[in-house]
Amino acid sequence: MEKIKLEEFEKLDLVIGEIKEATKLQGSDKLLKLIVDLGQETRTIVAGIGKKYKPLNLIGKQVVVISNLESKKIMGIESEGMILAADSPDGPIIIVPHKKTLPGTKIR
Repeated sequence: MEKIKLEEFEKLDLVIGEIKEATKLQGSDKLLKLIVDLGQETRTIVAGIGKKYKPLNLIGKQVVVISNLESKKIMGIESEGMILAADSPDGPIIIVPHKKTLPGTKIR
């Protein structure tokens, strides 16, 4: 993988988000529509974690969000960020803080 300069990494706005709502998207077995509190605002994020995570189990969970990605329409829904997850043989593993913190807390 190509190396990047620190300045490029610093362009990412990584923050803690708290999932307020989660629903399965009709017509997909892996996509979930998440409503995520980022502190100053709430965003809709479509995430491909539905095979591994049940929507009800995600409510209240804190996650790491890239908040400054360009929006993208996925299955007709405007996704306004990205939840970070690790790839594993069993499916995605969402990245969570080990201690609860305020939504919108910056990650650096």
